[in-house]
Amino acid sequence: MPQLTRPTVEVRDSFLGAMDEFREEAGDWLGGNSMIAEEVRVYGARWATPEGFAEYVADVRAAAQEESRPANWVAATVLWYVDGTRWLGRIALRHEYTRHLLDQGGLIGYEVRPTARRRGHATAMLRDALPFAAKRGFDRVLITCDADNVASRKVIESCGGDLEDRRGKKLRYWVPTAPA
Repeated sequence: MPQLTRPTVEVRDSFLGAMDEFREEAGDWLGGNSMIAEEVRVYGARWATPEGFAEYVADVRAAAQEESRPANWVAATVLWYVDGTRWLGRIALRHEYTRHLLDQGGLIGYEVRPTARRRGHATAMLRDALPFAAKRGFDRVLITCDADNVASRKVIESCGGDLEDRRGKKLRYWVPTAPA
């Protein structure tokens, strides 16, 4: 049964397969500023070795620490969604809002590997991550998605998201962290 877990080297082979899927999917995301796009740029060449992957896992785990994160990124707890040793996706819970996150980015971001989409994984990940946000003191979190991303809209709405507005191409939803 899939579950959220801290990043681990145990899923390396599946993770690398997922990154190949994301690369094949291409599109705008690879050149964008999503967390996976940034990690492909920074770590992609080193993932091939077990040592390089272990370094990546350690860095992702350290990103939850205030002093250990990429420039211009807030601290974030990253959890991977895995089924045994199969990497299905990831969710990041940022620890604070910035002006940009309040306007466009949101507090939570998630990705599901292309071959695992449309199976309810994103909804399960988000539902399972909301209690982490509550423990960090958030009674509701802002989650954004592109207006044309119907799948992500459905995920957010099924987790109780209330649409506040649209800013540019982004829809902004507030999601309660505790069940109603």
